[in-house]
This record gives sequence, structure tokens and C-alpha cells, in this order.
Amino acid sequence: MVNMADIKSSQKALFLRRETLKRGIELLFYAYRDFTKEADSILSEIGLGRAHHRVIYFVGKYSGMTVSDLLSILLITKQSLSRVLSHLISEGYVQQQVGETDKRQRLLFLTSKGVELEARLTDIQCKRFANAYLQSGASDVAGFEQVLNALLDKQIANHKKSKNEYG
Repeated sequence: MVNMADIKSSQKALFLRRETLKRGIELLFYAYRDFTKEADSILSEIGLGRAHHRVIYFVGKYSGMTVSDLLSILLITKQSLSRVLSHLISEGYVQQQVGETDKRQRLLFLTSKGVELEARLTDIQCKRFANAYLQSGASDVAGFEQVLNALLDKQIANHKKSKNEYG
């Protein structure tokens, strides 16, 4: 990890100037706000929020995942996940099944209602990404992905590589 002393000693790298770094932080905040606003609107109409969206997204991507796996992806407490998951189950978006080999496992699946919602939300966000990618080009997309991967904590990045969880 780079520390501020490394940044200060690297005066030749203009992209490491503090104002450039702060502009990147600000753009990330704005991009996240705009990236989530359409999905947030849909979720709000049906009484759900971003935490519900994250669960629906990952359960849809990794159908049959365990609650433990979901906890390791989201990095939230069991209590927080339990609240969100219980709500999604009671509203008919997610179903739980007991593991076949390990009865202690709770495997998670989207219901048809959950699949429909996940597709609707993901389609909206894919369109936003597609438009941005088209405006930027392949090399910029690769660089963007490289920057995002570099922003991940090492343990998460290593977990991602070992499980190949994020594509």
C-alpha cells in the first residue's frame, strides 16, 4: 500500500498530486450516486433498499451460495444480513434450502420474483456501464477495472482471486 510520504516523494507523477486524488474520490462518490439512483428508485417503490439490492445481486450471481459465503462477500454482521435476508424471504424474493451434504448449511436461491427484480436492476446498471464503456474504449475499460481492483483491500482481492467470485 502506498503511503502519503511515497506520494509526496513522487513529484513527477502528476496523477498522484493530492488535488488529483481528491478529484478521483469526488468522482467516485458522484458516479456511485448516479449509478445507484435508478435502482434505488425501483427499490424504494417496493420497500427495499441498497442492502437488499446487494443480497439479491450476489444470490442471483452465485445461486446456491451459503449464508457464510454471502457474509464473506458483503462483510456485514450476521445480524444485519439476517434482518435483510429475512425480509427478502418473507417478501418472496429469496428462498433458503438446507444443504444436501451439510444440513447446517443454508443455501440461498432467488425465487422467480427475485430473478425478475435482479434482472430489472442489473439491466439498468448494465446500460449505464455500457454507455460509459462505449464512450471510453477498451483500453480505458481495462484501466478502470485495474484501478477498481487496486482499490480492493488485499484480503478481499485475494479472496476474489481464490474463489473467482467476481468474474
